[in-house]
Amino acid sequence: MILVNNIKLNINSSNEQAIEKAVKILGVNHSAILDMWVHKISIDARKGDVKFVYSVAVKLLNEKAEEKFKGKSIDVLVRKEPKIIFGNGSIPMVQRPVVCGFGPAGIMASLILARQGFRPIVIEMGQDIDKRMQTVKEFEEKGILNTNSNIQFGEGGAGTFSDGKLTTRISDERCSFVTDTFIQHGAPAEISRLAKPHIGTDLLVDVIKNIRKEIISLGGEIMFETALTDLIIKNNKIIGIKTSTGEIATENLILASGHSARELFFMLKDRGVVMNAKPFSVGVRIEHLQSEIDKGLYHNLAGHKNLPKGEYQLSNTKGERGVYTFCMCPGGQVVAAASEENTVVVNGMSRHARDGENANSALVVSVNPEDFDNDFTKAIAFQRKLEKTAFDLGGKNYKAPCQTVDNFLSGKSGMNIKRVKPTYPIGVTETNFDNLFPEFITKNLRESLPILDKKLPGFAAGDSVLTGAETRTSSPVRIARDTDYQSNIKGLYPCGEGAGYAGGIMSAAVDGVRIAQYICEKYKA
Repeated sequence: MILVNNIKLNINSSNEQAIEKAVKILGVNHSAILDMWVHKISIDARKGDVKFVYSVAVKLLNEKAEEKFKGKSIDVLVRKEPKIIFGNGSIPMVQRPVVCGFGPAGIMASLILARQGFRPIVIEMGQDIDKRMQTVKEFEEKGILNTNSNIQFGEGGAGTFSDGKLTTRISDERCSFVTDTFIQHGAPAEISRLAKPHIGTDLLVDVIKNIRKEIISLGGEIMFETALTDLIIKNNKIIGIKTSTGEIATENLILASGHSARELFFMLKDRGVVMNAKPFSVGVRIEHLQSEIDKGLYHNLAGHKNLPKGEYQLSNTKGERGVYTFCMCPGGQVVAAASEENTVVVNGMSRHARDGENANSALVVSVNPEDFDNDFTKAIAFQRKLEKTAFDLGGKNYKAPCQTVDNFLSGKSGMNIKRVKPTYPIGVTETNFDNLFPEFITKNLRESLPILDKKLPGFAAGDSVLTGAETRTSSPVRIARDTDYQSNIKGLYPCGEGAGYAGGIMSAAVDGVRIAQYICEKYKA
């Protein structure tokens, strides 16, 4: 396959025009081409001159003839299409494998194991997606929290309620396998070519259910509302697990529990599993009018029918700590993401259409293991303290503490609500974030907001809304694993974001694929 990159055309251009330009650049006849398509589309909005930037894939009838295009220019690449192979091992698997957690990592690992004939048993502390949606709605409308099933826990994982963003910084051939799998189960085909693909929370629900159906059809078993409570270990090897509904014998446990499984982390520590603190970040959700974000990015072309909702990713690394935006949700809303009683946690989500009035993202400050004496239990205690304080400041009724940017920058309490209306569903209470965060958090946020505003005009507009506390950007824990992907307890495979090996839906799913591949290559069903 030949990739022709960096084809810049105006925003009124079509895919066909991009393809024709690629063919012209290569100088090949159409009769020599087997297939051609738009591989990726991104947007270059620098200097106010908004362009679509295309990457076009071309396959020749004579595959060997593609080799002569190597080195033609820096924008022309020749590469083989990735093919993910799942081997067949020789060691008999006596007991069925168990997957703990049915988020992106657990879903992909379970699907592969099921396809290879291993009939995995999946345990998930939360509810199936339909019950989970109702439980989340009940929390939003009545303030009734289910600590086992919420925005953090349940079928689909935390990513279900963050708009299904598939953007990732990793470069791994397994990414295309994950994308293709989502498309096979109902995701929009466009996610394979967009530079910043997303499915949307509303569509992701059905994708997840379709994958679940395939796993079950292949002999897999999914046990919802079933929590992992203990490991059964003999001679430093897993021989089984204890759950809230009974014991399961197994030699292989894929631990894909997500970044908020705090009680599970403590249980693992008690069982001698080697674990370390890792960096994460805390801060707030910042909301703007989506129309103002579009203006800041697209300038006078904002609102053009061919342009998608504006997205941004901003950072300031010049201070003592990194400050950056994360999980940007165009046309989305801030959501109530608490998983423990008497705490307030915020996150963000969008539906596929991204048609909400506001845009939001996490605006967070990095914290490091050294801040907690390299003790992950202290890191979790730090998160919990912020979440409990946010609950108290919000009024002890799951409302979230809130402050507008103008008041925050000037050190005044409260909100100066104008254009931007808070979208946190349970309601907000005006506050002063100096009473929520330690000084190093507020100091870095205040120093960075004007700097980020220069990168994206309007980012620090006075009526932008800050809602707290954003504490679950990533896991504060990394569960150590060796080159065979097992922890110091053999048969235990730490996996995904909760184990500290991913940072989003795509990278977590890829890690699930990676570990399932290893197991398939080692064992026979």
